[in-house]
Amino acid sequence: MALDKATLKSTIEAILSDMEERDTDAKSEFAERLSDAIDIFVKSGEVNVTVSTTGTASAQTGTGTGNVS
Repeated sequence: MALDKATLKSTIEAILSDMEERDTDAKSEFAERLSDAIDIFVKSGEVNVTVSTTGTASAQTGTGTGNVS
């Protein structure tokens, strides 16, 4: 699955809206909720890798290149 920036944005906006309604200082809660949203966003990414190897069935060497989408 590709990274979904729109969902991350709407989640952050929802957190900010909720925090604006608070009567008390809730920096710790805000930090926790924001870090959870970022964690979910990053873990939803897909890693694509191309690997090239040489060698025998029991001894391989090679390199890989890729990206996160």
